[in-house]
Amino acid sequence: MMENKDKAQKKIKANEVAEFILDAGVFLMASGAHSGRVWRNCKRMADHWGYHMNFNPTFTGIMVSVWDDKNSENAVTRYKTAPQNSVHLETLTQISHLSWEIADGKTDYDDACRKLEAIKNKARYPFWLVALAVGISCGCLCTLAGGSPVDAALAFCGAAAGSAARHFILKKQFNQFLSFIIASAITTLIAGTDTVFALGKAPEMTLATSVLYLIPGVPLINSVIDLLEGYFSASIARSLFAASIVSCIAVGMTLSIMLLGINYF
Repeated sequence: MMENKDKAQKKIKANEVAEFILDAGVFLMASGAHSGRVWRNCKRMADHWGYHMNFNPTFTGIMVSVWDDKNSENAVTRYKTAPQNSVHLETLTQISHLSWEIADGKTDYDDACRKLEAIKNKARYPFWLVALAVGISCGCLCTLAGGSPVDAALAFCGAAAGSAARHFILKKQFNQFLSFIIASAITTLIAGTDTVFALGKAPEMTLATSVLYLIPGVPLINSVIDLLEGYFSASIARSLFAASIVSCIAVGMTLSIMLLGINYF
């Protein structure tokens, strides 16, 4: 049985292993995984297939080197650009499960390729459902911060509209920083009516909580984890990316506040 397993592993070439690892790795990064998690998942698969691996993550992609100690010619170094960031934590769990199936010998290479492709092509939640959930969460946060039902309703409307607008902007493949500016501006325009017309008891809470869905929590957390684990270049890049998003949110809010004539900020 062990001989059959060794033969199956020898049929897989270094370039095939590298392509599979890169495909899984960049998709993990784009879905919100920190560098250490990407490394552990990829190394788990490479070890099972009998290869050593070096790994160099950047914010825009991954470079890997895969080689066989027993055959110096069976080695390859490849780089692959990551797709646009779109946090999806279920994807991280699914690829992690796939890596354990491979490590435990429950899935061969061809079957693993099919499963990975199925994970990548799995349908996401519809944008209206995401916008609804975003609106509800911001409305609840407004209530917890001391806002009235009217404040919460305006925070809900602003966040839901901004989230939907950002979805359509990204669907048109515009720059994602522009999507943050426009989403922030739309959300603030709607939430700012609470202040302009004195509709609720705590209009400042409406403004403060309605844009919280745009805060880049995952990049900020991942930048800290990467820093602690020694992936300094990836950590700095994620930090700058998060800081840029926060700046875009501020720009959008400032434009709308000026347009509405709110002067106590």
